[in-house]
Amino acid sequence: MMRDYYKKMPGDRKDGWKLRNVPLFFTVVPFIMRTRLDSQNYYEETLDVEPMMDFLKAHKEDMPNISMMTIFVAAMVRMIGQRPALNRFVVHNKLYAHNSITISIAIKRTMSDDGEETMIKPSFDPRDTLVDVQRRLEEAIDEAMNHEEGTGIDAVAGILGKLPAWLFRFAVSMIHFLDNRGWLPQKLVQASPWHCSAMYTNVGSLGIGPIYHHLTELGTYSTFIAMGKRERHTVYDENGGATVRRTVGMKIVNDERICDGYYYANSMRLLRRMLMNPAMLLEPPKKVMLDPAVANPLINDPNAGVDAADEEHTGAEAALVD
Repeated sequence: MMRDYYKKMPGDRKDGWKLRNVPLFFTVVPFIMRTRLDSQNYYEETLDVEPMMDFLKAHKEDMPNISMMTIFVAAMVRMIGQRPALNRFVVHNKLYAHNSITISIAIKRTMSDDGEETMIKPSFDPRDTLVDVQRRLEEAIDEAMNHEEGTGIDAVAGILGKLPAWLFRFAVSMIHFLDNRGWLPQKLVQASPWHCSAMYTNVGSLGIGPIYHHLTELGTYSTFIAMGKRERHTVYDENGGATVRRTVGMKIVNDERICDGYYYANSMRLLRRMLMNPAMLLEPPKKVMLDPAVANPLINDPNAGVDAADEEHTGAEAALVD
């Protein structure tokens, strides 16, 4: 597991390692832009999903449960695993790196106006393939759907929702206080959908285009990705020829305090490349990329036995050619 990669040191949190080897700029910025609401950047992309649809059609026999959502989530997991700065977060003006990859996803138990909504938060390994991601998603969704008491957040919300308003406000204030200091009980961290690497929502299943979903100050996620409905657009090639293609809109909100624009742009190019070529996700990555800003002693190297001279993952451009 990722949390076993490094030795825990003073200042680390239950859910992350404190970054001790970052440029001065990233040490100062969290004191200037003190909240995620101060630090939100917005990015959108319209994806040609014809290759994705062809992939799903080609694998409908051997992978019948794979969907566009599976591919999106698998691409997010791979992007975070290969671009580890995207797994960072800021709490109380300090920068940390998550010691796991978790993605929170909103689901509805029934597709109706009155249908109850809940959150799942499956945990992934940076080596996970598309099939691994599908299995973990199915396990999390089945657990949420088949338990009357719901997920962990449902249980916590059920308790807090019964409190009078003044006591509810006090309880939430205490949660913020404990979380800022890394003292939040592990069970609350596990139950909270806001303590994760990223959030994902498929509003396309509701028949609408993608939305910019705000970040929240509570929690540890730094990225929110929304996928919209499938549409048809006319696309022109370099010779002016027109073709109607199926497309999906994607909108992303991220916390700009975790990495610079160059790193983020290359990460988005990698995400787009994988979504346009889902076959890339059928095999595990050859190397797990570690965040160089984590200065803790490495006690379990995930790349032990991997050829250090492998050039596939050296340099951003090598992995990001469109």
